[in-house]
Amino acid sequence: MPTHRRPAAGDGRARKNAHMTQHDLIVIGAGMAGLAAAEKCASRGWQVAVVDDQPYGGTCALRGCDPKKILRRAAEVVESARLMAGRGVGVRGGGPGDGGSDVEGGGDAGGLAIDWADLVAYKRGFTDPAPARMEANLTRLGIRTLHGVARFVGADALDIDGERHTAAHILVATGAVPRPLDFPGHEHVLDSTGFMELATLPERILFLGGGFVSFEFAHVAVRAGSRTVIIDRHPRPLKQFDPDLVERLVASGARAGVEVWRSSTISRIERIGTELRVTVETDGVPREVAADLVVHGAGRIPDLARLDLGAAGVAYDTHGVTVTEHLQSTTNPAVWAAGDAAASPGLPLTPVAVVEAKVAASNMLKGDRAELYATPDHTGTPAGVFSIPELVRVGLLEHEAHDAGIDVDVRLTDTSGWYSSYRIGGTTSAVKVLVDRATDRVIGAHLLGPDYAELANTFALAIKVGLTRRQLAAAPALYPTLGSDLSSML
Repeated sequence: MPTHRRPAAGDGRARKNAHMTQHDLIVIGAGMAGLAAAEKCASRGWQVAVVDDQPYGGTCALRGCDPKKILRRAAEVVESARLMAGRGVGVRGGGPGDGGSDVEGGGDAGGLAIDWADLVAYKRGFTDPAPARMEANLTRLGIRTLHGVARFVGADALDIDGERHTAAHILVATGAVPRPLDFPGHEHVLDSTGFMELATLPERILFLGGGFVSFEFAHVAVRAGSRTVIIDRHPRPLKQFDPDLVERLVASGARAGVEVWRSSTISRIERIGTELRVTVETDGVPREVAADLVVHGAGRIPDLARLDLGAAGVAYDTHGVTVTEHLQSTTNPAVWAAGDAAASPGLPLTPVAVVEAKVAASNMLKGDRAELYATPDHTGTPAGVFSIPELVRVGLLEHEAHDAGIDVDVRLTDTSGWYSSYRIGGTTSAVKVLVDRATDRVIGAHLLGPDYAELANTFALAIKVGLTRRQLAAAPALYPTLGSDLSSML
């Protein structure tokens, strides 16, 4: 194995000979995590290179979080107008809208509808310029940008499309890819990237899997006029979230036209003419369903298959590169990993990946002084499903608190009748707050409602710094705002 050394600050440009190029750090993956680590090390004078075979920016900026919320914005507008229809809002000159059925007591907002082609074009106005902008920034910082598939050919060496590169440190920040499917006809399934690039949205869409992707896209698609079904192999979808709030979301979605088929799997897909014939098994009983599109939302796995980690002696499993608590490979000290590519305890979220990448970079900069290495702290990190309404969790779930032996005070409040809900036309909303009786500290917050993700950020800070319920309730808030509801939720 290579000596795990710390390059001197200002090592200068990459050292190159006829056969290979040497760096202080090579980052594999040009997503938010990889770029954060690259910029941190470059600011300390290291010679850094980043390599990716996809446009720079990664999943979140180009194919995930950011473009998804642009698409969701159109659905929010349609939903908001429908909630206020007959309550002072309408679109003159329009007939019945194409955006789904009446919801939550609201009416139909005239002819207001989503133009999918225009919406996708608007989304591209954000995503298309992003890679060039990111690369230009890296170049300005002295970071070399490489394009191609990276493959380990030694403990500290990579082959990148035929060129050999070596580095004292290599950070694996490749993210995740859709989990492979193996049933007959799986080639007809479209992934989330393809969904966001559709020129038109078909009438009948099945979403495979009961997680983030399926719920978020189904709630957008139904408000764009599609009939949507989520097929989940588990009896309860969104199992990472509070079950009481999940059931409220499922009920709300059903009223909007989003069906959820539980304990169900797809066993076969056939293309018959212009439609898909999908065999769905529910509790082992098959039935055939006609659909125009099936979208993959059945989970993701670390994107490691092409790296040939074995050539570098890097241990890994289905959860990612096996790392220490400091994010260093357990079997090759030259290799580090962060985010979805690392088998770390953090949730598969962009903010988690960025924190881990920065910690890994900080530890690499400390060289062999392992006693100074930091560990990532994910306390209070929120996770959310941007359905309509959105569902968020911060801190412990109720069963996790009980399993930890905490004497927990559980406060479940239906907020759908509150002023903040009435003001926007009335909708499904509820909050569950967990408080440790022994310390009065807030240890968990679970929220379902319009814009409640912003409210979750306040709970995240409270959990991060260890605020008590009384301290949080005493915080002043501008009234009337959603934040002014917080004290009543406690």
